[in-house]
Amino acid sequence: PPRAPPPRWVRRSRALVSGSDARSPSFSSLDELAHHLRSLTGDPLESDGGRVVTFRGDTKARVMIIGEAPGAEEDKLGVPFVGRAGKLLDEIFASVTLSTNRHCYVTNVVKRRPLNNRDPTAREIEWYRGYLREEIRLLDPAIVVCTGRHSMRTLLGKDCEGITKIRGRWFDVDGRAVMPMFHPSYLLRNPQRTPGSPKALTWDDIREVKRKVDELSLIEPEA
Repeated sequence: PPRAPPPRWVRRSRALVSGSDARSPSFSSLDELAHHLRSLTGDPLESDGGRVVTFRGDTKARVMIIGEAPGAEEDKLGVPFVGRAGKLLDEIFASVTLSTNRHCYVTNVVKRRPLNNRDPTAREIEWYRGYLREEIRLLDPAIVVCTGRHSMRTLLGKDCEGITKIRGRWFDVDGRAVMPMFHPSYLLRNPQRTPGSPKALTWDDIREVKRKVDELSLIEPEA
């Protein structure tokens, strides 16, 4: 029998963008924020030598995709999700007729590539958090898809369960529907398509994302 969709709402999480923080930057537009980031200095990953990676996609999108950190290809181009993992991300969303460039806004938690593609540290994630908070405020998405555990914990808190347990579920964060999903790079390392495999579960998850997009009427039908 077909798998029942994941529960719509699991719990209410703490808000990421509510309240004020003197350390948080403020901008009038996403383009202004990106311009500022391109000249960023003094951030904890500057010494690793990578370039700043901003965003791609539609700045008026109602669907936001948040990754973890740029990789080698992203570092070269200054654009998130353009390497092998990015191509797989595009394919996952295209499988349910969603374009990551036309229907989504794509960004990362940290804005530079950590040396040797290591995981970003808690200090690094916290340093860039204000920029992500501002991206969410300016974009005002209805749906946020968190790819990977670092993105998930940035949105849902460090005390949330592991991604294998809560992927595919909806969380209410400041009135936004947030869903954790496996990161595409994890799927590249686990290419099996057998029932219950990461790829099979991701197929369930992206169909649930599309169901929510349609339920909320977030995308105008194309002529």
